[in-house]
Amino acid sequence: MPAMRITFVKGQKSDRIHVQRPDGSQVSTELPHKGPTPHDAVHVFVERGLGFTRGFWGLIAEGHHPEAIAEMARQAGHPSAKRGEPPTAEFVEAIQAERIVEAFEADQWSGGTGDPQGVRDMAESGCWQSHVPMPGLGDEQVTAIRCGIADFTKEWSALPLGGSQSLDWEIA
Repeated sequence: MPAMRITFVKGQKSDRIHVQRPDGSQVSTELPHKGPTPHDAVHVFVERGLGFTRGFWGLIAEGHHPEAIAEMARQAGHPSAKRGEPPTAEFVEAIQAERIVEAFEADQWSGGTGDPQGVRDMAESGCWQSHVPMPGLGDEQVTAIRCGIADFTKEWSALPLGGSQSLDWEIA
């Protein structure tokens, strides 16, 4: 099956994502700056690296709008400061992805060269707080995800405002 094309467009205060699904449907949304790498780009590397099919990008591939996923999370029982209950089974992978993405972002902000165990520890803590199991995350996976994020970030940083960078999401 053909890949879904994800294009990130660099903006001044926020960036844009344009998605072209294999069925021809398209979706776009804005995302706020959250660090040196667009948050949703980090999702690509984490979810591909872990073989996730029901994380953020898997849900987009299924036809969901990016802005609808926050409401899906709430309905699925996504833990927050106000309520902490285990999520529904079909949303576990999306929450795992979010917690692991957060760990890789923290890792990147601190230089991204530390022991892979530090990434696992952060991700495991986030998963535990969100009532989801921590998936396996080996040293080689941490290294590959870090390298993907670093390569993307290097190119992203060099882009002028309005420049874009695309990634493919292979659909199983």
